[in-house]
Amino acid sequence: MRIFLQLFLFVFLFFTACKKQSNSNIQDQINPPEGMIWVEGKTFIQGAKISDAYAMPREKPAHKVTVDGFFIDITEVTNTQFKSFVDATDYVTIAEREIVWEEIKKQLPEGALKPHDSILQPGSLIFNKNVNAIVNMNNYQQWWTWKIGANWQHPEGPESSLEGKSNHPVVHIAYEDALAYCKWSNRRLPTEAEWESAAQGNNQSTIYTWGNNPEILNANANTWQGTFPVKNESIDGFELIASVKSYPPNSIGLYDMLGNVWEVTSDLFHVNYYNELDSSKVLINPNGAKTSYSPSNPYQVERVIKGGSFLCHASYCASFRISAKMGVTMDSGSDHMGFRTVATLEMIAQD
Repeated sequence: MRIFLQLFLFVFLFFTACKKQSNSNIQDQINPPEGMIWVEGKTFIQGAKISDAYAMPREKPAHKVTVDGFFIDITEVTNTQFKSFVDATDYVTIAEREIVWEEIKKQLPEGALKPHDSILQPGSLIFNKNVNAIVNMNNYQQWWTWKIGANWQHPEGPESSLEGKSNHPVVHIAYEDALAYCKWSNRRLPTEAEWESAAQGNNQSTIYTWGNNPEILNANANTWQGTFPVKNESIDGFELIASVKSYPPNSIGLYDMLGNVWEVTSDLFHVNYYNELDSSKVLINPNGAKTSYSPSNPYQVERVIKGGSFLCHASYCASFRISAKMGVTMDSGSDHMGFRTVATLEMIAQD
């Protein structure tokens, strides 16, 4: 019996040592792709934290999630990076394409009236910097403008350019555009769970990427200061969008996981998704809801966007938190939405 136990212990220790060596060698044997960093696999709390006063119903209840390790872009995809993709493929983004009413009306209520042809021109949404008074904060159309000619190359409209903005996050990118970039670069979009794992860094249950202290928001994320949306005091030095790496990284070296621009994920947006989960069990590598649902936009499919943007303020969306999320239609872009990509070990092996 003693011999058997000794033999069993030897085999157990041998295979345990081999397993630990295998796991520890993942980063040693595979160098991170340029511009990416490894996110350790871990179990953490996804969703709204108990102490988060700004948490929305769609962020609740919090639940445990286990996510395997993966690589993620250190920054949001920049104009320079996206230009390389366009130069190599001649890709035309949705914001630059001719608008086809017959396709649009499929996503609208029956009987929706066609806008005038002068409006149905290629363009995108931009923030109206000239708003000086607001009647109702629930009417976001007061500070958004459909700008004909606005796209990733002309982020503020046809008269604007990318001069001096090479390291800004690329914007006016719709979900389809992000997928095209991913296909070209052999990457993919993160799931919401992967995104939150990366944002947590070395933490497991914090509200912000730096911890739980809201007092240091302005020093750590590009958000709105002042009175939204009529006065931005630019305490952090940036009126609107900022170049990547303008703020400190989180604990594993990722920049702008909160603020600057929203980041699109692969998950479908469903306001009741968390409520329908069995929160007594740990979810393993979840891929989000099976269907999309938002009562404010019941006719279109939406994807989850994370991280908030330079327009986020405590008086409005307060989405400068890890658990915060919104939905965006798959053909929509704006001047405060971009993306970053992820890759698995299997994907890297194919490069």
